[in-house]
Amino acid sequence: MNLTHPPTKPSFFQFFIYWLKLGFISFGGPAGQISMMHQALVEDKRWISEHRFLHALNFTMVLPGPEAQQLATYIGWLMFGIRGGLVAGVLFVLPSLFILSTLTWIYLTYGTLNEVAGILYGIKPAVTAIVLFAAYRIGSKALSNPVLKVLAVLAFIAIYQFHIPFPYIVVIAASIGFLGAKLSPNTFTVGAHHGGSKNSYGVALIDDHTPIPDHAKFKWSNFFSFLIIGVVLGSVVLSLLDNKVLHDMGEFFTKAALVTFGGAYAVLPYIYQGGVEQYHWLSATQMMDGLALGETTPGPLIMVVAFVGFVGATVKEIFGAESMLLAGFAGASVATFFTFLPSFLFIFLGAPGIEATRGDLKFSAPLSAVTAAVVGVIVNLAVFFALATLYHNQQIDWIATTITIVAFIALFRFKIGIMSVIAVSAMLGLGVSMFSDLLV
Repeated sequence: MNLTHPPTKPSFFQFFIYWLKLGFISFGGPAGQISMMHQALVEDKRWISEHRFLHALNFTMVLPGPEAQQLATYIGWLMFGIRGGLVAGVLFVLPSLFILSTLTWIYLTYGTLNEVAGILYGIKPAVTAIVLFAAYRIGSKALSNPVLKVLAVLAFIAIYQFHIPFPYIVVIAASIGFLGAKLSPNTFTVGAHHGGSKNSYGVALIDDHTPIPDHAKFKWSNFFSFLIIGVVLGSVVLSLLDNKVLHDMGEFFTKAALVTFGGAYAVLPYIYQGGVEQYHWLSATQMMDGLALGETTPGPLIMVVAFVGFVGATVKEIFGAESMLLAGFAGASVATFFTFLPSFLFIFLGAPGIEATRGDLKFSAPLSAVTAAVVGVIVNLAVFFALATLYHNQQIDWIATTITIVAFIALFRFKIGIMSVIAVSAMLGLGVSMFSDLLV
């Protein structure tokens, strides 16, 4: 392989096949998916350089919504324009919608069985390990100097100890990056401390200094066209939902997509509050089980909204008691559509401006600071998962704790795949359940 020349540009069919495959294997939440994309697109295929990959990632980190899906949309748009962005973004989500809907139906039908409970018991502590590993993977790229590491620690303290909302943390971190760029430019230079992508992986198709393609250049006419199309499309679909439950879901998940920052990790408390406490679409236990199911399926972790929509539409019997499966899939589809529509809109509206300012430190430095803060937020989520999973009735669950430790070692030390870790953890949970039954 010649690393001194860029690879041949893939055909649109090859591009399509890659994202279709990724849609079926992208397990492990945003960190796992971002790692998969980095390995395939930066290291193996060399479709995009690490510097530009991280720049796109930093932008998606400050947006409301699922950063991994938005990153896929961004890269697809950069390579093939609007059709590339739509293909990458849709295929990142579509397999998960069908798989998770099927699993949710099985869960609702057989969820009281000890076998299902045992599998979920094993998966939940593995989720804690996966989130911890996510913080490590993102942090190893983003926290390239002591200043950024301190920012991550402060963000963790702010959200864990003082319960400061994530949007405020984003604003503070961005302000620090903006000021820091003037006082110490090298500290907040994107990718400055990771080594050039040429030295690490070879020359990329879209390399550090590759000119911006014509379709990616900012134009006000394109900006307003996408804005109008997005708003009209969302409004028309919402107006067609004459069922009150589905209409409520459309409005709620649109709000969730617009007002919650930090990706799936930060949006979960908002969805919990709305789905469990406000609309009573599901119980708190079902919400935790849905999160565990979300980790077992490919696609963004925010696809837990499909679980919420499926359960909610089924519980409310929106199409009557005889059409539960149809009702559930309708609820899952509505939740998914309104959660991801704004994500596409944010990329198509904002990415041209981000590409135009890629070399401007006063824009890139705040994004680097925000990425550092996000690492602290992810660690906070890991603590939340750990307390909910490993600590019951004021006692440590040593079996679940052991699964978490072993899962983390498998991911960190032995580089075992996320899906393999989830599968083994599920089998361990099933074994614990069956052994407990024998003792009773």
